[in-house]
Amino acid sequence: MTRALYERHGDGQIKVTDGGRNGIFTSQGEWVSGELRECDPQLCNWVAGPQMANPRMAESAPEH
Repeated sequence: MTRALYERHGDGQIKVTDGGRNGIFTSQGEWVSGELRECDPQLCNWVAGPQMANPRMAESAPEH
């Protein structure tokens, strides 16, 4: 497991932060920019994938 933080950007790219370094990668794990040039391509693909709603959370959401 990695201790790096993988974050999805609105443009479909992934920001990976590891310690004080970060980099921007495609959903396939290809480097785009930044000091950090290596990442886990499977994690990039997973983070960039479709975001499914959690049915349990929808049930507990307050109604307006």
